[in-house]
Amino acid sequence: MAAEGAGSRPESRAGIHGWGAYIPVYRIPTRVIAAEWGWPDHQWKALNVAEKAVAGPDEDSTTMGVEASLNAIRRARIEPSRIGAVFFGSESKVYAVKPSATIIAEAVGATPVTMASDLEFACRAASEGMKNSIALVSSGMLEYTLVVGSDTAQASPGDVLEFSAASGAVAFVVGPRDGAAAVFEASYTYVTDTPDFWRRAGKPYPSHGEGFTGEPAYFHHIMSAVKGLMEETGLKPGDFDYAVFHQPNGKFPVRVAQKLGFTIEQVKQGLVTPLIGNTYNASALLGLARVLDVARPGERILVAPFGSGAGSDAYSIVVTDAIEERRGLAPPVDYYINSKVVIDYGLYVKFRGKVVKRRI
Repeated sequence: MAAEGAGSRPESRAGIHGWGAYIPVYRIPTRVIAAEWGWPDHQWKALNVAEKAVAGPDEDSTTMGVEASLNAIRRARIEPSRIGAVFFGSESKVYAVKPSATIIAEAVGATPVTMASDLEFACRAASEGMKNSIALVSSGMLEYTLVVGSDTAQASPGDVLEFSAASGAVAFVVGPRDGAAAVFEASYTYVTDTPDFWRRAGKPYPSHGEGFTGEPAYFHHIMSAVKGLMEETGLKPGDFDYAVFHQPNGKFPVRVAQKLGFTIEQVKQGLVTPLIGNTYNASALLGLARVLDVARPGERILVAPFGSGAGSDAYSIVVTDAIEERRGLAPPVDYYINSKVVIDYGLYVKFRGKVVKRRI
């Protein structure tokens, strides 16, 4: 049952028809990174990240995005030619100038009659693609869209970000309400200019404002977006069966949930960063995919992605009966989480290109 203020909104004319994930098989335990750089236990353990996924030498944000997209399209059970737009969100693009969205669109069979755009808003770019998709589908301009969030680890060796910056991808096929596995009920966006995290052109690794990334950026924006959603719809924390937040580490999403009045039981299914690290644009949306792997018809999901710079979206999503027949059509998120090969720090820096040969 829709809450007051929800159900009649434009978002309610769109839904998720398919979802898919991809997580590289390679993992490096955070204790190995800590030992390499001499970090004391209390500092790295406080992040609550056991290990992180590492893209292999033949993987990048685009190839991972293709794999996740193929899984999402399998679940959606549509011809790729019906996809009218492909939105690719990433802060680790393969090319500085050349879209990855066109590569993915071509690989899945969505070209040539389709829109294709790469989006940029730190970890929130894929969520921006989700909002664009909802608008395009709800207006009737397009029948289906494909939203992809994919990133590879970007962190300066020895920096605190190295403990969490991971690799992974997620994708969603957004289409009309009829036949959707889950329908959008409402959304709310909150954005300001907050310089908490950035990477200048030509720089290989991002910089961050240390503690400034917390209260003024992450917590303020997510809480403002979620509170705005609940005020407009009349929904309360208890109306949601699941709550998924952006996960730069394992402790922030739990803390913001508690600040907003959610319980750990509502949050735990959507937590992926403690298991595989922060996958940036795939972070909160990968948590959503993991929830869709188990959610039952009629259950309501809150999703709140965040991007540095800074901004957050909050979505209310309701699961439908159609979800049951979609699950077995592609591997669940936990399949990728549990399929792993542990590597050492030497292989990690080799795979991620952190060792550069110099001519003498």
